[in-house]
Amino acid sequence: MPKALINFLGYYIYFWADDGKEPVHVHVSKNQQRDATKYWITEGSVELAEDLKSVDEKDQKRILQYLRKNRAKILAKWYDTFGSAEAKRR
Repeated sequence: MPKALINFLGYYIYFWADDGKEPVHVHVSKNQQRDATKYWITEGSVELAEDLKSVDEKDQKRILQYLRKNRAKILAKWYDTFGSAEAKRR
């Protein structure tokens, strides 16, 4: 089941309950589907990980800007949901 973080430009930005096994990332699509465009989120950047065409090309730049602007909030939500990488190593 996806956990929606926000709706921006008509797109859901979310992660799935089992996403905690991977590095921090979000999925973006119009209807919270498994085959959604994926973005890696790090302390220093946001990068397109996998473009599955769930985001219109004309919206890609604005979504990337939005994710970069809200990176700290996304990271906090991820760590709140899945825990930090340091906690998992203990």
